[in-house]
Amino acid sequence: MEQRTGLLPFLSFSSLILLSFWGSVDAYKNYTVGDSLGWYDTTVKSNVNYQKWAAGKNFSLGDFLIFNTDNNHSVVQTYNFTTYKLCDYDNSVDNDTVEWSSANPSNTLTQGVTVAVPLLREGPTYFFSGDYDGEQCDNGQHFKITVSHGKGLPDSLKDPSDQAPAPNAADYDSTPDTAVPFDLNNPHDQDADVKKDSGSISLHGKFLDMKLHGILLLLGFVYMF
Repeated sequence: MEQRTGLLPFLSFSSLILLSFWGSVDAYKNYTVGDSLGWYDTTVKSNVNYQKWAAGKNFSLGDFLIFNTDNNHSVVQTYNFTTYKLCDYDNSVDNDTVEWSSANPSNTLTQGVTVAVPLLREGPTYFFSGDYDGEQCDNGQHFKITVSHGKGLPDSLKDPSDQAPAPNAADYDSTPDTAVPFDLNNPHDQDADVKKDSGSISLHGKFLDMKLHGILLLLGFVYMF
């Protein structure tokens, strides 16, 4: 039977391209919270269940949650479980809770709002609407997720302070060599020490020269007798 081996390398190469493309597409995702139901409490959408919506999804650093809601519902993200359970962010601290979109209950004109929230920290993350003294949160507008590391944060979402460039090695190479004196307080003492050492070496050389002459004279006498 004739085998068509020429097509196999092409198929393998094409598969590799598709897999690599799929991996790049799969690196970061946008999740629309509640899908077509949007981000509302049960008094507006009676069949919302955000915890059920989040179940089974793999959230990773760099992903975005897209909240389609209106200006009468807020988007609050917190890493503080107590803040989440109380549905109240008034006493939260800045580094653990962010209000991405605030509602205006006094506004009679309801307008659609889309809020994109990046996932910037690994571990448990909580979302809720904190308006009407937590009433919307109590009426089903809340959920929790766990964020994995995945491929890590892209550079566009990293804190600029974490990306400060390291000192350039060329800066150090261009620094001229500097002779450092032994005693920074009295640099001239170094010259005196060198002169003293030179004098002692000279005297020592003269002493060795005298001893050598004495030995040679002694050998001369021995040789004569």
